[in-house]
Amino acid sequence: MRVISYNLRKHRAAGELTDLVERHGADVLCLQEAVTAGLPDQIGGLQLADATHRNRLGLAVYYRANTFRAIEARSMSLKKSLHDRVLKPAEERMLGVRLRDIDNNREVIVASFHAAPLTALNSLRRHQIKAALTELADLGEGLPILMVGDYNYPVFKESLGQKVRAQGYELTLSDARTYTRYKFFRGHYDFATSVGFDIERVKTLPQGLSDHLPILVTAEPSMMRAKGAA
Repeated sequence: MRVISYNLRKHRAAGELTDLVERHGADVLCLQEAVTAGLPDQIGGLQLADATHRNRLGLAVYYRANTFRAIEARSMSLKKSLHDRVLKPAEERMLGVRLRDIDNNREVIVASFHAAPLTALNSLRRHQIKAALTELADLGEGLPILMVGDYNYPVFKESLGQKVRAQGYELTLSDARTYTRYKFFRGHYDFATSVGFDIERVKTLPQGLSDHLPILVTAEPSMMRAKGAA
């Protein structure tokens, strides 16, 4: 499975998506900061599974319809930062989709995630990550889960990794930084958390019109998690 995650920077990079999907052979596309009302039903041969509707700038997930069937989608509002309460840029910060592989009848969950901005505390973002993963586990008990997106977590990622592992998941960074707009805030913002997947690689792709660089996650479900697993 090849999954691309891209923060479009207020939809500015939307015109790059077809080429991005086709060039890298993506099976799933996860978007953040998209004007969801203007998204097409298909991008580069991928079908829109679902998009958030209560955000000024929202999330979307596309999948390859000749490989998967979308079984269920679920969005979630997470604990709000002061920035969210005042400016209200994002009501829903997680969108998960349960997919069934047509060939082997195996199911997985893939999610697009966008954490609170840097004005919030890391403790709030950790709370959001934990809540999102808990909700995804409920979407399909025991299924492999891959959550990608903009985590807004440039520093202290070692501590985040420990807390994610304590919840039963793995955190995987990309091979190069993914945010370049501000000199003092450059770093790895876009990465993946997973369980039940073998992550072969998380590659940072060339920069386009967004201040975030897209990432390409190459992963394979490693096992069906036992029911009731963390």
